[in-house]
Amino acid sequence: MKPDWSPLDTELNRWQDAGLNLPLWWRDDDAVQITLALGRLTALAEGLGLPVHLAVIPEQAEQTLAEMVEKRPALIPVVHGWAHRNHAPFDEKKAEFQLDRPLSTILSEARLGLDRLRDLFGPALRPMFVPPWNRIAPEIVEGLPDLGYRVISTATPRKRAAPVAGLCQVNTHLDPIDWRGSRSVVDPQRLVSQVADQLRDRREGRADNDEPYGILTHHLVHDAAIWAFTEALLSRLLSGPTRPWVMEKDEEKQ
Repeated sequence: MKPDWSPLDTELNRWQDAGLNLPLWWRDDDAVQITLALGRLTALAEGLGLPVHLAVIPEQAEQTLAEMVEKRPALIPVVHGWAHRNHAPFDEKKAEFQLDRPLSTILSEARLGLDRLRDLFGPALRPMFVPPWNRIAPEIVEGLPDLGYRVISTATPRKRAAPVAGLCQVNTHLDPIDWRGSRSVVDPQRLVSQVADQLRDRREGRADNDEPYGILTHHLVHDAAIWAFTEALLSRLLSGPTRPWVMEKDEEKQ
């Protein structure tokens, strides 16, 4: 059943009337190799004209992925932790970059991730750190700029543009996957309402509209319903008063 898009259309019209513009970006997590799903993701990004920031797991990343990215400018590689390995105690939420190990060990892995992907992707790599499961301890965030990172990306609206000196925060705001239930798409009508409400908060000054509005996907686990909703949503947003955002190689602030 197709959702009623009118709440989002109405909100986008209000943005247009107010002369506002939405910076829009796309992040897709967990890439390590070339797959049919990655090919579909790439084709969608190219068709929409919206580059996708591909969060690559450094420890597992394959050379063939770098060769593909080199030929596909719609794919923007960024750093997705180190091994995407859970180190949290059994009774806590999954995390790779919380303080469950010595801080020096954790920062060493963050450095290794950046170094390995720079070796693989060269200048195409953006120094953005995406912690697996979108969880990271503040003490680790503080150490990222000294390692060479310029942006950190997790989920939900950011609390501040720069959590520490030399580091900008650019989060994602909508994940269409029902991770705790069907693992297909969340009720599309609920997602449409969520986006409309988030944009209303920005328009009315309750949220930071300088932060690019982020759509988060995971191409490896998409079913047909997730693909269809993602394409429909991004197409609708791009037809409104939006501008695509891509992290520049020397991005330091937004």
